[in-house]
Amino acid sequence: MVLSDGEIIERVRDGGMIEPFFDHLVSQGVVSYGLSSYGYDFRVADEFKVFSNVNYTAVDPKAFSPEAFVDIVTPDVCIIPPNSFALARTVEYFRIPRDIITVCLGKSTYARCGIILNVTPFEPGWEGHATLEISNTTPLPAKIYANEGIGQVLFLRGSRECLTSYKDRKGKYDRQHGIVLPRILGSDGAPR
Repeated sequence: MVLSDGEIIERVRDGGMIEPFFDHLVSQGVVSYGLSSYGYDFRVADEFKVFSNVNYTAVDPKAFSPEAFVDIVTPDVCIIPPNSFALARTVEYFRIPRDIITVCLGKSTYARCGIILNVTPFEPGWEGHATLEISNTTPLPAKIYANEGIGQVLFLRGSRECLTSYKDRKGKYDRQHGIVLPRILGSDGAPR
C-alpha cells in the first residue's frame, strides 16, 4: 500500500523519516518539491560530480575511479554536457522504517527536457542522503537547478516488517553522506 500525505506526515513526526521536511508542495518559481498527495518530491543538493571521459575508455563498476568526474559545487545551476551524466545527492536525509520500501521517479519537468533521473529503491532500514544519477540524453548541454525538485519518492508499506533489513545486512551504502561512488564488497566484507 502506498502511504498518503497524512501517513507520511505521521512517519516524519514519529521517526524523522525525511529531514528537512516540507509539509506542503513548494512550486512558485522553482521545480517543485515537498509533500505531494502520495509521495515526497525531493531536491538535488548543490554539489555534483560531472562525468568526464577524457582519460577513460570503459566504465567499470568494480573499479570506478574518482578521476572520472569533475567536482562542481554551485549555489544555482549545474550544466551537464550533451549525452553525459552527473552524480549528485538529495538535500534530504532519509530514514526508512523496517516496513517500508520506496520507488523513486524523476520529475516530469526534467523528463520532458530529455533529462532522466535514476535512483534505486530505498530499502527497509536504510538511511542517508540518496546518491542520484542524472542523465542528459540530449545533444545539448542541460541545466540542473540546485536546491530545487529533481524526483519523487513513493513509500510502499509491506504487509508486515521484513525479516532482514538493509541495516541488518550492513548494506554498503547505509548512512551515506555526500555523493557516494559505486562500491563492491571485498573478501573481508568491507566496501571498496
